[in-house]
Amino acid sequence: MKRRGKWFVVLLVMGTLLSLLSGCGSNSSQAEEKADTTKSLDGQTLFVYCGAGMTKPFGEIADQFKAETGCDIQVVYANAAQSQNQIQTTGEGDLFIAGSADELKPVQDKVSESIDLVKHIPVLAVKSGNPLGITGLNDLTGAGVEVVLGDGEATPIGKIANKALTDLGILNNVNVVARAATAPEIANALSVDECNAIIVWKENVPANAEIVNTPDLNAYVKTVPAAKLSSSANTEALAAFMTYLDSDPVKTIWEKNGYEVLN
Repeated sequence: MKRRGKWFVVLLVMGTLLSLLSGCGSNSSQAEEKADTTKSLDGQTLFVYCGAGMTKPFGEIADQFKAETGCDIQVVYANAAQSQNQIQTTGEGDLFIAGSADELKPVQDKVSESIDLVKHIPVLAVKSGNPLGITGLNDLTGAGVEVVLGDGEATPIGKIANKALTDLGILNNVNVVARAATAPEIANALSVDECNAIIVWKENVPANAEIVNTPDLNAYVKTVPAAKLSSSANTEALAAFMTYLDSDPVKTIWEKNGYEVLN
């Protein structure tokens, strides 16, 4: 019985050692896997089309990715129609960050995969203090109210404005004094007193303006997609960047700039 007891102790010790060795191997594999996902991408480049209204957050995301990996990201900021045209005519590019998922439809044959990043929320904005007492979209038909909207053919926010005002049956009664090509241009028009009200993305509302608390645009909230283009040849860097877009640091950047992340 004593001899059996000794053998039992020996087997127990051997089993413990094997378990520890196995654990070390597992930790080593995990470390290697982690290293693989953060390895240097020095000398590699990604070409991205991005909506002009997202210049600030996406610029920060691109800079941070380059600092961490060495991969350079060249970005063309433009409205949806301009980006779609470039994608179709040049057949080049790695990624398309569109103002809404609807904007992928004209280039669907060029998209291999897409993921949704954040909500894109349209709002009605007026000068700080709301001097004209605008409470909702219907008030845009009032006497003396001048409005700037986005291009109804080329920009997602312009299309949304047209749809919302058309659904209310008031588009033709709104005094639209100008149509802008990008969301920042819409915001600037209100900021420099070229109009009394705008319909723009929430994150683009200028500092000297305020958002009108109305549910009129709730039904028109969109999502910002990141669409991989089939023309991309840099699969390694693109895969790493798509993974990076789902990371907590990137979500923090979006939130800091007024966006609502989806997960």
